[in-house]
Amino acid sequence: MLKLRRRKLNLNLKWGLLPQIILAISAGIVCGLFVPTWFVRVVLTFNGLFSNFLGFMIPLLILGLVAPGIAELGRSAGKLLFITVALAYGFTLVSGFFSYAVSAAAFPYLLEPASGIASFGQVPELSPYFVIAMPPLFNVMTALVLAFTLGLGMAVIQGSRLKGAMLDFRDIIDKIIIKIIIPLLPIYIFGIFMNMTVNGQAKEVLSVFAQIIVIIFAITVVMLLLQFLLAGIIGGKNPFRMLKHMLVAYATALGTQSSAATIPVTLRQTEKIGVREEVAGFVVPLCATIHMSGSTMKIVSCAIAVMIMNGEAVSLTQFAGFICMLGITIIAAPGVPGGAIMAALGVLESMLGFGQPELALMITAQSPRL
Repeated sequence: MLKLRRRKLNLNLKWGLLPQIILAISAGIVCGLFVPTWFVRVVLTFNGLFSNFLGFMIPLLILGLVAPGIAELGRSAGKLLFITVALAYGFTLVSGFFSYAVSAAAFPYLLEPASGIASFGQVPELSPYFVIAMPPLFNVMTALVLAFTLGLGMAVIQGSRLKGAMLDFRDIIDKIIIKIIIPLLPIYIFGIFMNMTVNGQAKEVLSVFAQIIVIIFAITVVMLLLQFLLAGIIGGKNPFRMLKHMLVAYATALGTQSSAATIPVTLRQTEKIGVREEVAGFVVPLCATIHMSGSTMKIVSCAIAVMIMNGEAVSLTQFAGFICMLGITIIAAPGVPGGAIMAALGVLESMLGFGQPELALMITAQSPRL
């Protein structure tokens, strides 16, 4: 019996979020075809509680992830730090605007405005058995300003007491994401797709997600080629040889769903392509936290798709500020699986006006890691 329990535990540990999301979507669609009303209401009750809890946690996620991430940048100093941070943020912005350009040009021809998005995840004829209000302690903009102020202040004064408290707070946030939010996401998504099936929306939304994923994959490939070509020109190395070596790190990131967890493999492969050990040892761990090109591309592309599906106008003026803020807000999020989209929820809500239905769509669309 003990061996069986250990075997089940090992299976759960090895089974990543992506297979759970796929199973949740499939089970939600199937169950939506025949489940009784009382079961739908039970799921609606859970989704309502989880949605309210997520709204309560969004400002705390921003504060707990961003402030310590900025503060820890102060531990390293000098020219290399400035250059690394500037290049990382610069490429994050380039990736975001490139994703905007491609998505804004392609999605209007691929996606149809759907008024049903406004009721995404909700069944009009049914209601939860009960609702518990969970108002956040402060709003999203307050969380952003507070996180930037505390993070920059801690980096300047190099104090230990407040920084230690914020690091402990980040550990608490990490545990909440890992132990509560991420494990419950498949159940939440199960309820979302079951409700969509009841409303007849599942087929339409799944077809939309397939188109989004294809576009994001193409954008990612182009951006990787451009970055490696530029690195090859500057470093005098074969960019395709470097990319071939780094594919191992990309495969590891896909499996672990965490940039931080991939650091050992990335470090080893970076040294194999000829980067000096001391440079790789500094840049790789730092960029695993602040270089957010991939997450920025996916979030921007999915946000544009959601807005088009919702019949809203997409403008460069609106997304320029969003992309610049996004590159800062999701700092330190890659250490936690699913952390990037969690940290971005506040910016999506405050700058793009996303409500709970749109945020639910973003969480679902971001679950498959490309």
